[in-house]
Amino acid sequence: MSNQHNDQELAVTAVPRRDPSQVMRLARIGSFHQTRLSFMRNLLRRLKSENWEFSKPVWRVDDIGVGVAVFLAKGPERTYSLVAFANDLDPGKRSDRVIAEEWDATFTLFDGVPTEEDIERLSKNVPLQEAGRISEKEISLSRANRSVRLFEYVRDCLAEGKQPDAEKLDAVGYLMRTTAVYGSAKFGAIDRFQIEDRPEFNAPFQAELLSVFMTRWFTIEIVEHLARVKGGDKFKPLDSAIKRRLGVGNSTGLGMAPFLMNHPALLNNWIMCREEALARVRSIETTNDVRVTKFKSVLTRSIADATKWNTTHEGQAVRVVEFQEDLQNLQNKIDGFDFSQSAPWDQFYRWSESNLTLEGQEFVVTLLIEPHGDLVDGLTECMAADEWRFFRIDGTVSLGAFKEFYDANYQWVSIADYSTKDATARFWYASEEKLEPRVGERHEEEGAEREHPLATGRDLAAMRTDLSSFRDDQKLAEFLLKHPEHRHVVRRVQINQVHPYSEVQDNLIDASMMPIDLLRCKLSFFGATKFDPRSDRWVRITMFQNAPYPNELDQGDFDDWVYPTLEGI
Repeated sequence: MSNQHNDQELAVTAVPRRDPSQVMRLARIGSFHQTRLSFMRNLLRRLKSENWEFSKPVWRVDDIGVGVAVFLAKGPERTYSLVAFANDLDPGKRSDRVIAEEWDATFTLFDGVPTEEDIERLSKNVPLQEAGRISEKEISLSRANRSVRLFEYVRDCLAEGKQPDAEKLDAVGYLMRTTAVYGSAKFGAIDRFQIEDRPEFNAPFQAELLSVFMTRWFTIEIVEHLARVKGGDKFKPLDSAIKRRLGVGNSTGLGMAPFLMNHPALLNNWIMCREEALARVRSIETTNDVRVTKFKSVLTRSIADATKWNTTHEGQAVRVVEFQEDLQNLQNKIDGFDFSQSAPWDQFYRWSESNLTLEGQEFVVTLLIEPHGDLVDGLTECMAADEWRFFRIDGTVSLGAFKEFYDANYQWVSIADYSTKDATARFWYASEEKLEPRVGERHEEEGAEREHPLATGRDLAAMRTDLSSFRDDQKLAEFLLKHPEHRHVVRRVQINQVHPYSEVQDNLIDASMMPIDLLRCKLSFFGATKFDPRSDRWVRITMFQNAPYPNELDQGDFDDWVYPTLEGI
């Protein structure tokens, strides 16, 4: 094997992308892990390559932790500001639920540098969150609560001039966790359409994740500030290596789940880029020592890090144990694996399908992609979607052609028997109080008449039944004139004709459906780690754990920061 990347190494045998029928099942997408295509990693690569500059021009926080701070992120063309409002929250009011009315800290990402008038205006609205209103000068709105015991422990250690115990940090992984990060015109913020042409925001969720990245900086500043107040001359700041072990936590519930069904073209682009990256790597005819060394290093670091994945959820705890066993099996396989054979990465992937759980198989996808940034990183430019382009239904197509495509690509719909109670056990709706997505029990609770059109399998089946009474030479428009109730699934089928990964191929109202799988899928593309479900409907995760801080981006190659160094474990 060559020690240098060369054209011969990248010769391909054209392994195809995995079929949507294999990939787009709830159990599999619910086993996804972050990859180097994830949005957090893409963001930090850009911040580093473009030499973004960060500063803290405003810190007006008093001795009990109440006040305002402003953090600036200056890029090649524009500056953005995280305006943070710190609060001395009564512990009795601390809640991660969406019905909370006060938080330990609230934030907005401001477009530009705020004036004192802007800060005054924001101070009257941002701490209120949904009850307030922001303007088109603001890009996102968010809030966070302390992980109380760890926050106070770290504060007290620093006040005494001591560094906190690494194991205690790893048990939680963050000092504060966000409970919502709103964008895209919610509560008066600027609409995404007005900023999506900016290069820094072209990829999905870059503005929201920039806000979270700077929120992480705030969590360190506030705990050190309070420790300095308490400890006086004895105070010592957090050691940089220990500091990197702390990310930002996040509590995510059902509010995120319908996003994947409501944005089929976007979902397709996320999945297709991931599958294209895997196919490119599997297609490599020969590899080299540089890539193999990186592959082995990432696995070794992942094995050590997996021991720090704590969860109180019984089902997830079982999966974590199985995942740890998968990682050990991977290590055993590597020890005797011949990387000089033809198409070694494809051989390794094929072995994983026969020997690992879904969790392990999808982590192999992450492992295989990791050493091949030069082959796959450009795919991040293809992960956005102009969904309006595909929204219009083409009513001129013949029903014969429409049926033919449907019958060839929607066989998964007929797996469920929608005449049974179990197959129609759930319904999706929006809560009256907060307009947040919820799942109801159809045969036990009221409200099914307010169901949202997210039961795609059931609705597709009903559409196909009604299609049977129409001739093949009739047009789709004729069918929809008679059955306008099927417009939403007809549109989905037409989108799927050019977006093969746009459908989650499972019954989303089945009694056994786990909403957590939808959350896990979306969060993996964000770059989240250490999934800790608190039920089948909400999950805690960690973001930016082990990442460099803004002042460290120019100090080395941190592109694989998500895998902690062995010295830091």
